[in-house]
Amino acid sequence: MANQKSDPVKAVRFFLMASSAAFLIAAGIAPDRGEMVTGLARILMSPAQLTKDYFAVGSVSGAFLNVSLVGFVCAAMACLPGAAVNGATIAAYFLTTGFSFWGINFLNIWPFFLGVMVHALVRGESFAKYVNLAMFSTALCPLASELLLRYPGSEEARGVTFAGAALMLAVGMLIGFLTPAMAAHSPNVHKGYDLYSAALPGVLLGLMAVAVLYKSLGRDVPAITATLGESFPAVVWTFCGIFFALCILGGFWLNGRSFQGYRDLLRDTGRKADFVSKYGPGLAIMNVGVYGLMIVAYYIAVGASFNGVTLGIIFCMVCFGAAGSHPGNIWPIMVGYVAFSLVFTQLLGGVFPVNAQAILVGLCFASGLAPIAGDFGWWAGILAGGCHYMLVTSIPAIHGGFSLYNGGFTALVVAVILVPQLETFCKTREQRLAEKKITSGKER
Repeated sequence: MANQKSDPVKAVRFFLMASSAAFLIAAGIAPDRGEMVTGLARILMSPAQLTKDYFAVGSVSGAFLNVSLVGFVCAAMACLPGAAVNGATIAAYFLTTGFSFWGINFLNIWPFFLGVMVHALVRGESFAKYVNLAMFSTALCPLASELLLRYPGSEEARGVTFAGAALMLAVGMLIGFLTPAMAAHSPNVHKGYDLYSAALPGVLLGLMAVAVLYKSLGRDVPAITATLGESFPAVVWTFCGIFFALCILGGFWLNGRSFQGYRDLLRDTGRKADFVSKYGPGLAIMNVGVYGLMIVAYYIAVGASFNGVTLGIIFCMVCFGAAGSHPGNIWPIMVGYVAFSLVFTQLLGGVFPVNAQAILVGLCFASGLAPIAGDFGWWAGILAGGCHYMLVTSIPAIHGGFSLYNGGFTALVVAVILVPQLETFCKTREQRLAEKKITSGKER
């Protein structure tokens, strides 16, 4: 098994199972491991409206246990016979597990999975075909917890009732049923320039749910308030350092004990890319490791608080390391966020510095605009990152703080605004290379 390019499905499945095991090991050795089970119970029985840090709501060990349980479920679905296992599977897995540090839990995922199962049944197709979309359908897990625990508007969770469970199941299954068709059409909206395609149904269905369940009935949407715990830099740095280093080593081994080909991956535009099929699982997993360490270094540099939310967004951001994002097309987005935050906070008196929690989360999903930087150039990436910074804090109001894909939808809005201008006035990387080839041919 010197080179797993010949068996990428087996390599990806093992990677997902091993990642789930890593979260479980972290739960077992966390400083507060004595609170693992009670912490998980508090997480399951707490509202999850943006933004709830599961380190604070439950415990560090309870949060890792929750992530592990969700991860094993997702990995098991990817192991179903006939499942389409590729770079998008790694993206869906890490996006779902990343949000399991703040918003997704082992209880609120099931209505959405069931809804996708019903979608497959109605279509007369195997659920295995929809595994990736099932994971992406969990964007509205906070709404499921809300309906279960405190709808129509109590301040505190009242506990599980039959009516609450029935409402959660009905609404969650409907959202899961509708998501696959909407997600399939999402790339037509942004033309492949927003990696977080599932954000379109994730936010629009949230908007519809809030309109039906609250606005149309004259009920107030619960106030969006963040619950953030203390920083645990030692826990986060240690876990991420070991995890991403192992990704690099594992990818190196899978790639025939070689870095060969990684330079080509770093030159990829990232648009409509599947690094697993294009470069092999070794280089894809290696990129997850390199990219992950880059993200951690960035958050250290800007002075982030390393709570559960920060750890979650590291994995949400790294999710497309096997399907479009890499250090070469991400750095302009990061620069754009830093530059625009400095302008707005230092010169214009703004209130969102680059290390504010909302902006740290925003950058995570601005990474979905990486194909813009890859296709149109670094300056376009900086502009895209800056536009995302300006918009991201305005989107939660439209879905009541119930959609986890808030930043991904912001990236979609930026792409819809920016890409037509770039296509009108600028040339893509492919067009520039073609012109350069023609020019060099004439010179000869």
